[in-house]
Amino acid sequence: MGECEPRNYLQPCLLLLLRERSDHGYDLASRLRELNVAEGDPGAVYRALRGLERHGLVRSTWHTSDAGPARRTYQLTTEGIADLDRQAELLEATHQTLHVFRSRYQRLRGVNGHDHERIEGGLIPRSRGHSHDHGAGRERGVRPPLRSGERAGG
Repeated sequence: MGECEPRNYLQPCLLLLLRERSDHGYDLASRLRELNVAEGDPGAVYRALRGLERHGLVRSTWHTSDAGPARRTYQLTTEGIADLDRQAELLEATHQTLHVFRSRYQRLRGVNGHDHERIEGGLIPRSRGHSHDHGAGRERGVRPPLRSGERAGG
């Protein structure tokens, strides 16, 4: 997603996973991959879990084992469930906003998938492989994005 990646998406994902079941930090990092969360590295997960715990959204308990070192298990609190519900509503609103954006963008691309250029009075198809007026929009300080292989200023 790059520049448009939502901030703090790790936190609602952790709350969701803990709502499904209590788990250890390392296992949560592994389960995050199922949600396509790029920040699934254990360090980021443990930092986020500590923050969620400070805010009372999760609690942890240590469990000892004969087979290895003690491990911390995280559980969702009542406040965490309420926060998960609130964040799910916010994500739904974001989803609706993105859906509107995508629909409008796809209309600009047209049914046949060709790019279109906005001109006064409507849209015209932008022919592929032909040069375009790179000066268009400069009066407003807008520069068209560079194409693959193209250099700034040329």
